[in-house]
Amino acid sequence: MIHDSVADVLHGEAFLELHGFTPEFSTFVKLEGMNPAGSIKLKTARCLLDSAEREGLVGSGQHLIESTSGNLGIALASLCAVKGYRITLVTDPNANQRSVRHMEALGADVVVVHERDANGGYLQTRIEYIRRRLQADPTLHWLNQYASPANVLAHSTGTAGEILRGFGVPDWLFVGVGTSGTLMGCVEHFREAGAPTKIVAVDTEGSVTFGGPAGTRRIPGLGTSLRPQIFQDAGHFQKMLVPEPETIRTCRRVAREHGLLVGGSTGTVLAAVRAARDWIPPGSRVLAIAPDMGDRYLDTVYDDEWVTLRYGADALGGEPGPDSPDTPRVPALLSRP
Repeated sequence: MIHDSVADVLHGEAFLELHGFTPEFSTFVKLEGMNPAGSIKLKTARCLLDSAEREGLVGSGQHLIESTSGNLGIALASLCAVKGYRITLVTDPNANQRSVRHMEALGADVVVVHERDANGGYLQTRIEYIRRRLQADPTLHWLNQYASPANVLAHSTGTAGEILRGFGVPDWLFVGVGTSGTLMGCVEHFREAGAPTKIVAVDTEGSVTFGGPAGTRRIPGLGTSLRPQIFQDAGHFQKMLVPEPETIRTCRRVAREHGLLVGGSTGTVLAAVRAARDWIPPGSRVLAIAPDMGDRYLDTVYDDEWVTLRYGADALGGEPGPDSPDTPRVPALLSRP
């Protein structure tokens, strides 16, 4: 198939079963990293830009700005290169250097902020920087993935629809929470479709989105130090928190046992799936959305020295298998079915 633009090369219906990942039920992943931008954020970027264009907010030669931990920045830089927009991407020290170089190679201006915000993260600092830039230059346009309905629309019409068409109706759906666009879009679409799927929102310890205490986070992707405006918790999903060492162990286990190099967000979601084995009925079909692949994490999650210095040698892996009673557990937060 010949495509017109990188925005069209999505491969949104690639699903893979991880045989034996959880012996009690079948675990599948929806592989979202098989596109030119390498992550699910290509959908978000396309919808953010399309929405801004339809509303007449951006035009030829426009200078855009956005906050990113990496993946959205790469996707936006890619699309802006095609459309002829100039873009400034604001990130922080947690962003993988490979991602920063990728954004720059695509022609983006990358700004790295270094001051932590009141919750110990960088998101508020990134946003404050953007607001200062907007005050100084009123022609600059902020796409604002944290508040834009287009972020939700990208996944209600895209990701969720792809699941029902290409996979069918899963018994359980595990979704990572960063900006919460994927989660909100899936919740909206599955409810409108009348699907009985139980949805589990997965975040990382130290994130404030679910109302828990802020803490230090080093792996980009999931989690925030400022609750996104589009996140709405009306009781339509369960919630789980995953500690970062468990994310790392899971990423490494999937690579060793399944030959799949997954990103940190995917490792977090799969760690939650594994921990939920005690309360998911045997024989269930469980689908986890895998936002990205692991090549951008080779210098962090998959680097022994980086991991050991920050989390200790236990985070390197080699823990008991999934059928062992000593397997680490990840606590569910607030609710279980």
